[in-house]
Amino acid sequence: MNTTIEERKEKAIEIMKKLDIFKDYINGFKQNNDVCMFEQFGGYWAYQYPELIEKKKELEEKYNCTVYAITHEITEIGEFYDFLIVTDYKEEWYDLIGTYQGKNFYAMAYVWNKDDDYCSEFGDVIIQSFGGGIRRIG
Repeated sequence: MNTTIEERKEKAIEIMKKLDIFKDYINGFKQNNDVCMFEQFGGYWAYQYPELIEKKKELEEKYNCTVYAITHEITEIGEFYDFLIVTDYKEEWYDLIGTYQGKNFYAMAYVWNKDDDYCSEFGDVIIQSFGGGIRRIG
């Protein structure tokens, strides 16, 4: 069963609250569809990075999903942007976010390997929540 943009947005806000994301970032998403990009818990508006907004739009159009947050990390195998998403199918929503351990959660994401796009893929990432921000830890 397909969902509407409004339904996916409502679910994304619910997830952002569960992750205890800073209220201003939730409100920016709620009111203006602005998405936050997080690095080591620090948040920045993604609209400051045109390349990220372009990739976000591409994902949302191609897969009919809603991106609600992005994390960024540089690893020994590449530079990653993790687009946390709400999928188009309600039957998948039970598995979009889950408690992993304490303030750690697993979340459905599209992981963009900026250095090697061929290695980009959908899957679960482990997110840690702290002080209104998030970061990927696994």
